[in-house]
Amino acid sequence: MHRRTSISENPQLEDQSSPRIMIYDYHQDDPSKCTSAKLQKFHLARQLNSLKQIPRSAIVLNPSSNRTLSFEDRTLIEQYGLVGLDCSWNLSENILQTNIKGESRRLPTLLAGNPTNYSIRGRLSTAEAIAAALFITGFEKEAQHVLAVFNWGNTFLTLNKEPLETYSRTPPDGMNKQEQEYFPPSRA
Repeated sequence: MHRRTSISENPQLEDQSSPRIMIYDYHQDDPSKCTSAKLQKFHLARQLNSLKQIPRSAIVLNPSSNRTLSFEDRTLIEQYGLVGLDCSWNLSENILQTNIKGESRRLPTLLAGNPTNYSIRGRLSTAEAIAAALFITGFEKEAQHVLAVFNWGNTFLTLNKEPLETYSRTPPDGMNKQEQEYFPPSRA
């Protein structure tokens, strides 16, 4: 017996549009630990095969960017999507300095919750970076959904609960001040 699928008439479902999440993978990490591969496996992100496939106005998460992501970037993410660049932190400096299409943004300072870089400032996995960007731009449920496929996903949200909530309300010109309140510069 075949079932017919019907289109839901629930207006709430029509209003909820999840942002398009894309990942360009440089294939530098151990595939068994690659968080972007897991996001793709669970159909939470789409793989880009070339940097040329990045939509011109998509938000590209790039720790080398001079501009910090804020809630003001929500519209660009809704319209054009969010792109994570998956590469090894050990090789990232040279790669991320290149001219990459899209609107580059860096994330404000957060602590890693993944087992490889646990509690290290800014050393987020691609999945953590995507989730943080979603949270900051008002897609909190989507951020939780992205992290739900990792047994340490909730750890990231717990470690960064206050900063994420604050960052999600902070305009770009106040972001640096908020970062320094949560994560004062280290004194060597």
